[in-house]
Amino acid sequence: MYLKEFEVRWNDLDANRHLANSSYINFMSHTRLSFMMEKGFGQGNMVKHHIGPVVFYEHMFYFKEIFPGKPVRVSLQLKGVSEGGMYFEFQHNFYNAEGVNMARCNMMGGWIDLQTRKLRDLPELLLSALNSLEKTSDFKILTKEDTRKHEQFPQNL
Repeated sequence: MYLKEFEVRWNDLDANRHLANSSYINFMSHTRLSFMMEKGFGQGNMVKHHIGPVVFYEHMFYFKEIFPGKPVRVSLQLKGVSEGGMYFEFQHNFYNAEGVNMARCNMMGGWIDLQTRKLRDLPELLLSALNSLEKTSDFKILTKEDTRKHEQFPQNL
């Protein structure tokens, strides 16, 4: 399983003196980008292919508070991916120093072509790297319909 370890710093806390929601988001983002850089998804390759990741949603589930003083480890697993890699779903788990699961997040996103500003499939080399990530037990091949499973649509004023 891909894991990234973080020190919980003073500026990672909220008014309740535990890990702030924004810090969970930042730790997950850093974990994903670290994996991608290790697998050839670095900024150079993204610029070369004119692609960038976009987040559709992040659903957090908090089990226990995380406090400063001990490291926290964040995992990354592939929960789903579309045939061409246009859509992806990741699962992150947060573990304390003793390995206790403190929180979980399921997030879905896609890849945008930075020239056309439209979603697009991944180049084969990058799709292969993404597929090398450990998969969750409920992994599935995603379709466009999966991106709308929560039935959330824009509403104009």
